[in-house]
Amino acid sequence: MPEPVRETILALSVKTIFRLLFRFLFRPGALLALVLSFLATTLRAGDWPQFLGPTRNGCYAGPSLAAAWTSEGPRHVWQKKIGQGFSGPVVAQNKLILFHRIDDQETVECLEAATGKALWAFRYPTRYTDDFGFDEGPRATPAISEHKVFTFGAEGRLHCLDLDSGKEVWSVDTKKRFDAPKGFFGIACSPLVEGDAVLINVGGSGGAGVVAFEKGTGKVLWKANHDEASYSSPVIAAVDGKRYALFFNRNGLAALDPATGRSFFEFPWSPPIRAAVNAATPLVIGDEIFLSTSYGRGAILLRFQEKGPEKVWSGDDILSNHYATCVHAKGFLYGFDGRQEQGCNLRCVELKTGKIRWSQDGFGAGTLMLAGENLLILSEKGQLVMAPASSESFQPSARAQVLPFGVRAYPALAEGLLYARSKETLACLDLRPNQ
Repeated sequence: MPEPVRETILALSVKTIFRLLFRFLFRPGALLALVLSFLATTLRAGDWPQFLGPTRNGCYAGPSLAAAWTSEGPRHVWQKKIGQGFSGPVVAQNKLILFHRIDDQETVECLEAATGKALWAFRYPTRYTDDFGFDEGPRATPAISEHKVFTFGAEGRLHCLDLDSGKEVWSVDTKKRFDAPKGFFGIACSPLVEGDAVLINVGGSGGAGVVAFEKGTGKVLWKANHDEASYSSPVIAAVDGKRYALFFNRNGLAALDPATGRSFFEFPWSPPIRAAVNAATPLVIGDEIFLSTSYGRGAILLRFQEKGPEKVWSGDDILSNHYATCVHAKGFLYGFDGRQEQGCNLRCVELKTGKIRWSQDGFGAGTLMLAGENLLILSEKGQLVMAPASSESFQPSARAQVLPFGVRAYPALAEGLLYARSKETLACLDLRPNQ
């Protein structure tokens, strides 16, 4: 074919491609959908920017992990001695944020995720004391959004910091401003960023149970709900194209409009005794919501409706979460049943019916996430377990002691690297294949 003819055909092909692409992109909503899809995929693959991961349901969608590891366990890339706290690490833009207490200061540290190299630190004084003699560090896991970091301390200090420099952008003392009580074990809500708002379960007086703060300034956008705070963190549910903020407060579930604070419903679900807490985060599966608590109340599956949810099933002897949130895979729930101090069972439960498919009694407490087809379980004793997410039986493919005893914080999993902390140690573990 003569060169001029080939160039003409190529030029026409390129024009045709761009014409078709232009028509697609400028269909109503197409460009926005494409951009959002791209951003969501990028975040899921590379970052763990908030409590329970990018989709706030404990699911990892990054590069594949190794099917197993050697008897020595996964490789420790780096580790660091740290202060007190139950706050989990978060990772975004190749930066790791650690929120802990060193001496009498709540400390936010930024580390290079791949190496553990310190980049910056932000500190402020704290006087928090735990009435039951437990850990006195921060409980809430930070959130990273764009180039900002949001932290919520054990005494209710909400901070917005610049991710690149660590400089304070704004802060609010929610305990002082909204008269929020200390609770049994301090303040523990992990911030939820939704659009231009930071949503917090403050538990304050005068209708400040939930407060939305403007992300850039800290200005109060709205207040809603009269309930006390719990130890659960909020989540967004998208049902029929509409977004709802779900808060599992002290007395039950509240569904709010994240843009205005409008209340759609409140569903009571709390233990029958005062000395109890709701701690697990609501798990949203399509138009269904799974709630679970301990202390004699148990689990319930609800079908979402704006006028008020419809109960599908419930029971206290099925999957009663003390503090760790379950994960969902292919119609089955996986999680911990029972009180932490009394010994937990690891279970698989059919979502549709609430039927227990298998139970590893006496497994002990811990946290778990879903990575592809596998469960990653980090026990309180510092043991990391990998097992297929199978409804037939529990058959671990790998186990390793990766941290000292005393692990309560949720880990982060980003680009195949697991970042996990115990009482005194933060470790980066390489779970990638052939590394």
